[in-house]
Amino acid sequence: MHSPGSKRKRWGKALLEYAVQQLKVTKVDVNVDYKQAVGFYEHLGFKVIGRSEVDSSGKPYPILFMELK
Repeated sequence: MHSPGSKRKRWGKALLEYAVQQLKVTKVDVNVDYKQAVGFYEHLGFKVIGRSEVDSSGKPYPILFMELK
């Protein structure tokens, strides 16, 4: 039997694969403090290409810019 976390990972991976294949998504912005999300995107082939100390609204939330390589 799969754990709830395992099920979320499968859904997350499926949604990202759809976004990449069908919507041609190749870049994502991820909050630096959300380590689980950073690891998820890295595991699926995204690499950090930049960083900002503020988010798109100018608030002090560091963001990583990641791109599918």
